[in-house]
Amino acid sequence: MNTISLAASDFFKKSVLEDLSFNGDIGLIDVLIVLAGAFALGLLIYFIYRLTFSGVIFVKSFGTSLIMLCMVTAMVILPIASNNPWLSLGMVGALSIVRFRTAVKDPLDTIFMFWAIAGGIALGARLYWIAAIASAMISIFLLVWNLFRSKHNYPFMLVIRFEESCKKEVQAVLRKMPQGKLKSKMISQGMIELTIEMNIRESDAGMIDAFSAIPGVHDASLISYKGDMVS
Repeated sequence: MNTISLAASDFFKKSVLEDLSFNGDIGLIDVLIVLAGAFALGLLIYFIYRLTFSGVIFVKSFGTSLIMLCMVTAMVILPIASNNPWLSLGMVGALSIVRFRTAVKDPLDTIFMFWAIAGGIALGARLYWIAAIASAMISIFLLVWNLFRSKHNYPFMLVIRFEESCKKEVQAVLRKMPQGKLKSKMISQGMIELTIEMNIRESDAGMIDAFSAIPGVHDASLISYKGDMVS
């Protein structure tokens, strides 16, 4: 009886415990290197996202989630990329029941999420050179794009609400602005509301201040297509 117990114990240690422990392919140093690399890459993605952010309110929790997403993805891929088939199947099966329902308003935020996931996958598979080169190229592209972004014209919606008596003064100011396309015009009890689409630079958004000097102009707003109020 004792011989059977010892044989069963030896079989359990060799077949189960050795599979679940670190084998020759994945060691403690490998895990630390992968997680440290994922943390560094997540920080890089966070800072690039912070520098290129063009929305109204910067959500710090989303930037932090990019770091965690990169690290968690690397942690998931690391055992899958090992030679342990049972652990790999278990991790894939666990991922199949997870559903993500986070609403992403800006399509560019989705790109940053995919960047964090792709970087975590590359690091988890220990393809460090792919993660390094690809992240460097993406970072350079985003920084260059952000550097020249303000020099291009962007579509804005100009919304003006004024009294009919100052119609000529408003038209005189509009002639000095870039040519636009009238989207809507509403007249109600002596009040006129115009919605005009025009392409201007963000640095030139202050030109609508000229409407505030016209008596009879109640408000003038310049709104981008993203819904960001400029002035």
